[in-house]
Amino acid sequence: MDRRITPFNGRVAHLSLKGQVEAERFVEGDRAVVVWGTVDLFPSESRACAMDRQLLLGEALRVLEYREGWAFVRACKDGYCGWTSARHVTTEFVPGATHRVSARLTHGYLEPDFKVTWRFRELPMGAQLHVFDTTDRWARVAVPAASDAVDRDRGYYERFVPASHLRALTDPEPDPVAVSERLLGTPYLWGGNSSPGIDCSGLVQMGCTLCGIPCPGDSDMQFRELGETLPPGTPPQRGDLMFWKGHVAWVADPDTLLHANVHHMAVAYEPINDAIDRIRAQGDGEVTRHARVMP
Repeated sequence: MDRRITPFNGRVAHLSLKGQVEAERFVEGDRAVVVWGTVDLFPSESRACAMDRQLLLGEALRVLEYREGWAFVRACKDGYCGWTSARHVTTEFVPGATHRVSARLTHGYLEPDFKVTWRFRELPMGAQLHVFDTTDRWARVAVPAASDAVDRDRGYYERFVPASHLRALTDPEPDPVAVSERLLGTPYLWGGNSSPGIDCSGLVQMGCTLCGIPCPGDSDMQFRELGETLPPGTPPQRGDLMFWKGHVAWVADPDTLLHANVHHMAVAYEPINDAIDRIRAQGDGEVTRHARVMP
């Protein structure tokens, strides 16, 4: 079993695994949401290990176990499992998400006034919010609040976000590459999932998610599950994916890739042939798969 998508930590397992693993307890898990902009997800209860992925504000979870300040969670979006700080999730009532941040980054304002200098916090692309109502310029939203927050009297804050920075969950975007291009220049971060920092598979997942395309979290999973494999020599087109061992990139146009990569330490464009030659020269082999995600 792949530990990344198997809701079992050696003690506690999800009910769906009865008969498949030996556990002290089998649980459904508590419904919860993420209360911070980006939240690191680890394979164990220790920050001494490499981060697997990140969760974003407002994302829905199941908490299977709390242990010494940590929470073992399963993300509803893609089934990814791991440990995060218990302070970064809440099981208190929060209105269900209706919209997602579609801009690279936005802010939650205390009042619907661009000149208000006190802002709530930065909200990254992909963060999910409940919108109560909108004007031409502003959306009044519910932002999930931490259980131990001292300046709130319910499970969320009411804040104001520029309406143009949000998109309804029921209104997917048409072009995953256009979504990913908004993150051009974003610093490379292993396991990163949004505008503060992102890796190759995070960039692909962000583009797919905002376009309503189911997408797993890591590049090896995306290699197995995303798109239709094309025969060698097929001319690339915008929206295709190119895979190498441990890496994935969008095709931005027939001659250019868009990818988050360590060579640039950022999301960057790179000529396809240059990337193929560079990756081969550094010892990481040839393209292992060319896939078409969009018809």
